[in-house]
Amino acid sequence: MTASSLSGRKILLIVGGGIAAYKALELIRLLRKADAEVMAVLTRAGAEFVTPLSLAALTGHPVRQDLFTPEDETAMGHIELSRWADLVVAAPATAGLIAKAANGLADDLASTALLATDKKVLLAPAMNVRMWLHPAVQANVGRLKGFDGFHGMAVVGPDEGVMACGEFGPGRMAEPPVILEAIARLLAGPDGRPLQGRTAVVTAGPTFEPIDPVRGLTNRSSGKQGYAVAAALAELGAQVTLISGPVALEAPVGVTRVWVEAATEMKAAVEAALVSFGGAADIAVMSAAVADWRVDGVASGKIKKAPGGPPSLALIENPDILAGVSAPGPRRPKLVVGFAAETSDLEANARAKLSKKGCDWIVGNDVSDEVFGSDGNAVTLFTRGGAEPWPRQSKTEVARKLALRIADHFKA
Repeated sequence: MTASSLSGRKILLIVGGGIAAYKALELIRLLRKADAEVMAVLTRAGAEFVTPLSLAALTGHPVRQDLFTPEDETAMGHIELSRWADLVVAAPATAGLIAKAANGLADDLASTALLATDKKVLLAPAMNVRMWLHPAVQANVGRLKGFDGFHGMAVVGPDEGVMACGEFGPGRMAEPPVILEAIARLLAGPDGRPLQGRTAVVTAGPTFEPIDPVRGLTNRSSGKQGYAVAAALAELGAQVTLISGPVALEAPVGVTRVWVEAATEMKAAVEAALVSFGGAADIAVMSAAVADWRVDGVASGKIKKAPGGPPSLALIENPDILAGVSAPGPRRPKLVVGFAAETSDLEANARAKLSKKGCDWIVGNDVSDEVFGSDGNAVTLFTRGGAEPWPRQSKTEVARKLALRIADHFKA
């Protein structure tokens, strides 16, 4: 289902308290443009950021705010609201709303509607980065996503970026067009999760090849793109195992993470993950920046400075994980996606890698322009049939686009 096919669908929008509440107005505009019908519930905290009049003007319906109003509750208004909608959307979904829903608490109209509905719920979290990364919030989100049937709530975002408080990291509410797209997906088919039942192995981050107990060979990969891909695939319903090198990132919600350090460890972990999925996963996305070489013989103690200059290090080639996963055989995933980080001749080098490694797609990016560690990326998707340049956007958006492209591949 595309946004244009939302005509006639009924959306109950719960607007929580937070600076991101202003984005709810744009979301309503987009939904109404797609000919969807929208009713809004505004929390007391939400009313500190947007007014009932603004919401009413855009939805064309009175805004519900209170649980106990005689005119509404004579008809059990909170039940009526939750039954009216085809989909319930909480945007912004605050830590408080998420906690109430995860633990069955209903002390206002918004939290009561979330529990009383018999329809799917989409949460668009928005909060400070430290709040979002807090184990309690992550546990609550994981719990909501794991409930059976329609009780399992879907989550879109949050994005990374600068917060209103000046801090930086994940916690910004997804942009309204992205939420609109998520709404369309949820209303499209079985839970709107086109990768439901699919399995995926994703690698991310750098590897660290030790020289001695305190030094090693590594690279500047932050792992952000790979982690975003793992999160996007999980959001579309895939069962994801993330094989991660040493990075300073939280595991995406709903994703199984396996820590590794060296390339040989990553190779073993990838092979074990494929076996755990019955011999072969459906999807493999090899985004890790694996070191090409390692030291032949790691020193048992710290190498000291000595007369005669620095020591000579003999290097040996690391295993080629992407080529191994792409090799024909019963354990080959149905779709193998590699990454090519280049500083020049992107198309030529990416196409050569596509041919040499035997994978199905290559995501190529020019890393000469402040890509490592940043939150943005401009990539080109190379397939056997051509190339698709994607404009510079957040790594979260790149991941979402790739995940949707993978979902389309399995529909064909």
